[in-house]
Amino acid sequence: MPLFLEIVTPDSITFSKEVESVVIPTANGRIDILPKHIPIIDKVVPGYLKIEHEGEFDYISINTGFMEVYGNKVSILTDGAAKVSEEDEQAIEEAIQKAEKALQQAKDSNIEQAQLEQLEAAARFEMSKKIARSKTR
Repeated sequence: MPLFLEIVTPDSITFSKEVESVVIPTANGRIDILPKHIPIIDKVVPGYLKIEHEGEFDYISINTGFMEVYGNKVSILTDGAAKVSEEDEQAIEEAIQKAEKALQQAKDSNIEQAQLEQLEAAARFEMSKKIARSKTR
């Protein structure tokens, strides 16, 4: 009995398929979800999902959000998600540099803590794309 994984961003449904398993980065560590997993709700942190389906692995980079497992359905609501196999490596590098520069400028300018945390999350999200992309090789 497979799992049904759905990843939803404010813009679209990024992923919606049956899978064998998924590993999700959460506030409590990386959680491996298999069929018949106990119900769980947790906060998602920027990182990458490792998705097994049809005997192969896919990697999707995600930003902050929440996940819920109920029955054999895994729902992830996130601020952003990107299938790294479709991302250009140079574009990823440029996005990382841009995010790091914005973060450094923010640290130097004494902005509010909440805004700083958003910039840190954006930088981690961009870096997770690079990490996940390296795993697809």
